Amino acid sequence: MKKYASGKVREVYDLEDGRMVIVTTDRLSAFDVILPTLITDKGKVLNALSNFWFEYTKDIVKNHMISSDLKDMPAEFQKPEYEGRTILVKKLKMIPYEVIVRGYMFGSMYEAYKKGEPFLGHSFDKEYKQAEKLEEPIVTPSTKAAEGHDINVTLDYMKKDLGEELGTKIEKAALAVYKKCYEHAYKNGIIIADTKFEFGLDENGQLVLGDEVLTPDSSRFWDLSKYEVGGSPASYDKQFVRDWLKANNLAGDPNIKEIPADVVAQTSAIYKECEAKICHK
Repeated sequence: MKKYASGKVREVYDLEDGRMVIVTTDRLSAFDVILPTLITDKGKVLNALSNFWFEYTKDIVKNHMISSDLKDMPAEFQKPEYEGRTILVKKLKMIPYEVIVRGYMFGSMYEAYKKGEPFLGHSFDKEYKQAEKLEEPIVTPSTKAAEGHDINVTLDYMKKDLGEELGTKIEKAALAVYKKCYEHAYKNGIIIADTKFEFGLDENGQLVLGDEVLTPDSSRFWDLSKYEVGGSPASYDKQFVRDWLKANNLAGDPNIKEIPADVVAQTSAIYKECEAKICHK
């Protein structure tokens, strides 16, 4: 077994038999800096949410999950510290795109819209306010950069690169998963404004959903009870930490020494509330 990758949040181990083990840590990255202080149980929340959604959407598209039971893992992972944050998955040939689904007029799309510019091949006839729901969600991929930042591209670009058939399969799967999960989250008080998916191909060339799914780290989750069109809605994610960093002039500072305990506790509580609303109903 060898460590395959060490990301901002996840550690990935290759069992070299077509399977991998993914461990989701409590690390938090903000402004491209991995913070020195862990966020209590954050990894368990991300893991629980992804596992819930994988089960919830397996009728739409296959996913990489094999097991979340430590008994099914190599002995090295059968320890208390891995409980609740570790999964055994099928190794895939990953498709080099992040597939972003946007359901609301927000962020960089809203900035382009305000200037009257199309956004990655999408133009809008209807008048929109900030944070207003789109008539239909759209797909805007980005290339997975080995180094530096990912580059946003049009859907047509991805389809030409991957081939029309595979590109269309990815588009349809991403939209179908988003729509089904959006309805579930909405009923439970959370708006999924946008999210990103990653797909791969299995040994038979079948499309498979991988990585993480619809977590506060990969999505923009808004609190339905506080949602209003025309502003920036309250979110369930690391925004609390980002706001603290900005307020203390520490955004992007690689020499941050520590995050205060109250900021850690508040951020942990936000993640846990998100899990409780989605998974426990």
